[in-house]
Amino acid sequence: MSKNNSYSKSLRNVQIELVKLQRHVIARGRKILVILEGRDAAGKDGTIKRITEHLSPRDIRVVALPKPSDTETSQWYFQRYAQHLPAAGEIVLFNRSWYNRAGVEQVMGFCTAQQYHEFLRTAPVFESMLAEAGITVIKYYLDITRAEQKERLQDRRKDPLKQWKISPIDDQALKHFDDYTKARNAMLLATDSAAAPWIVVHADDKKAARLAIIADLITRVDYENAVPHETFSDILCRFDETCLTNGMLAS
Repeated sequence: MSKNNSYSKSLRNVQIELVKLQRHVIARGRKILVILEGRDAAGKDGTIKRITEHLSPRDIRVVALPKPSDTETSQWYFQRYAQHLPAAGEIVLFNRSWYNRAGVEQVMGFCTAQQYHEFLRTAPVFESMLAEAGITVIKYYLDITRAEQKERLQDRRKDPLKQWKISPIDDQALKHFDDYTKARNAMLLATDSAAAPWIVVHADDKKAARLAIIADLITRVDYENAVPHETFSDILCRFDETCLTNGMLAS
């Protein structure tokens, strides 16, 4: 079997499990929040596409918020995100989230030092409140190396079908690669918790990363007739401090 055929078969198998999981979520009134963060061009869009591809669109939502308005900037920081949280029977995927404050806002100077440190202190509290309210919070951080990011950003500029992905921030991603690494490390260390743990993904191989994330996601909810699937411990793991030095995360 070719590598592409093997990938397609594995993807289909885990997507079948996602359908079972969604049926369970709907039937039991579960509230599932999946947060996907990571470096620019790390593969968040492609992963979300494969997660949602065969699920009921009425019961799953993708949230990718634009730059905040002047009114939103004056609100409690979490306020504009809170209105998009899942209701009973829903799965909501955040393509970037409140963690913008710990990433791009911190690196590019879009927030003050006080706002940044307040966020690192209060984000775990906010997520603990979500968990206590019955929301299952699942957080993935997709990481890629400097060389892989450079190649993918160049590919965006060449491919007319990927033009919508290009933004002014992309031009700064490689320039500030080390700054984003520092911000990533501080964010993971400060905001990992039992209520909302971080799962880190070494995503240089896009297809393997997608399979790894979906295979992990289907283990986060107990649903009927679940079929076990392979694990990807070489590219995905529950975050702990050793991830900063063992090669799981780019340095």
